[in-house]
Amino acid sequence: MSENRLIVELANRLNNRVVIASEISDANIRGADIEALSARIESFFSEKQGAAILTRQILEQIVKQQEDEKVPETIEISHSSDFKPMAKEVGRRFTLRESRIDKTGGKASDFTDYFRDRFDKLRDFVRLHQGMMSGMLRGIDAIKQYAEGKDVGLIGMVYDKIITKNGNILVTLEDETGTAKVLFVKQTSNPKSGEVFENAKKLVSDDVIAIKGKIYNKLVIVNTFVWPDIPIHHRTPTESDIAVAMMSDVHVGSKLFMEKEFSHMLKWLNGNIDSKKELAGKIKYLIINGDVADGIGVYPNQDKDLAVLDIYKQYSIFFDFLYSIPEYIEVFITPGNHDAVQRAEPQPPLTRELLGDFKMSNVHIIANPTNINIEGLKVLAYHGTSLDSVIQAIPECSYAKPEIAMTEILKRRHLSPIYGGNIIVPSSKDALVIDQVPDILHMGHVHKNGASDYHGTLIVNSGTWQARTAFQVKQGHIPTPGILPVYESKSMVLSNVDFNSIGV
Repeated sequence: MSENRLIVELANRLNNRVVIASEISDANIRGADIEALSARIESFFSEKQGAAILTRQILEQIVKQQEDEKVPETIEISHSSDFKPMAKEVGRRFTLRESRIDKTGGKASDFTDYFRDRFDKLRDFVRLHQGMMSGMLRGIDAIKQYAEGKDVGLIGMVYDKIITKNGNILVTLEDETGTAKVLFVKQTSNPKSGEVFENAKKLVSDDVIAIKGKIYNKLVIVNTFVWPDIPIHHRTPTESDIAVAMMSDVHVGSKLFMEKEFSHMLKWLNGNIDSKKELAGKIKYLIINGDVADGIGVYPNQDKDLAVLDIYKQYSIFFDFLYSIPEYIEVFITPGNHDAVQRAEPQPPLTRELLGDFKMSNVHIIANPTNINIEGLKVLAYHGTSLDSVIQAIPECSYAKPEIAMTEILKRRHLSPIYGGNIIVPSSKDALVIDQVPDILHMGHVHKNGASDYHGTLIVNSGTWQARTAFQVKQGHIPTPGILPVYESKSMVLSNVDFNSIGV
């Protein structure tokens, strides 16, 4: 047993999910990173049918792949001579509205001002709901003047939420005037009341809602409620027959950065790959939505996962890749939680120090989040760090389907609805309120492609360019790397271009 100490450690990490063949010994894995190796083995068998038996041949294949990890090397990609992209003939037409980045001293008044501004803005959106405002009290404290059995309407922010012993949902609402207890009763016979109760399960702290109900025993028994929500609207096609490509979570510097697939994507943009060549020629805009570098010290023992241990080198490699993007494509780059800017949101653009000597007139370094208007097409680009707290707190949300969590964010008209779920700058103005209804909401962060339509807004999560990590294996997350969503803005069609197969 002592002679195969490494095999025992590997078996413990695999936790009986994979059987290690007796022909394998310590000699076969000596010098390997056991944690990373176990993640690769589990990832390998997660895509296979039948018994998970690790043979020496399979192990050698996986170990070789691990040993081949190296610092990414940018290659010079030339524009194909027979490639005639229509996007090159179209002039650039866009405007940016970046988030206001305030500096605060962290005083109590900063937090008070922040929540007051958030509440005021979201309350105004709630008031736009037709049929909800009749009978609405001007402030929660006014409820004291109403007798038992009266119908009332309230607008407030969710302070807390508990499940009663009868299975009902009791919520405390607050505004600047006071608090009130409102009860969502579990119903089985009344379909409408049942729907209200099911929606109430999705209420989270700091939600701003309007409710209507009847006063009973110092509670308001709710019969209907609404979030701020975005209105139903219709996207309109652009005049130009162009396309917007979306990506995020490149993670240059990670051992698991998919250099080959990323290089194929750049070759495709230059017309060097025949598959979907016409679509490549339509791309006029490319939005890269955060985590462009893997960073340093983002999580414990991250150095074990890095091929590039210098943060400036990580960015230098990333920007070297960008030189291969055709000059007629306008590129927008936001930061994410792995990038070397402040973690608190909204995040400022990548700094000149990180950019070094990089400069391209078609590359625009912008804040997280930013509203990008492309020929009238309104795109809201946000990295998506808040998706973690939304997925954990709201039923039916999952990492497997990020578009569901993104829909919940649109309902609340706030990019980070649960305060404290991720770090937010407590400024006098809340820059994370969705004050303009987007035609496209683009996020990343969770490394999973997803898309849907909600009230006319196209929801896109653009996945990643990093292979499955050890952490994702432990959590059961299965990413979808190497896939580029592309939106044709005239025909209003969204396509996914999979570079795991194209160009390989």
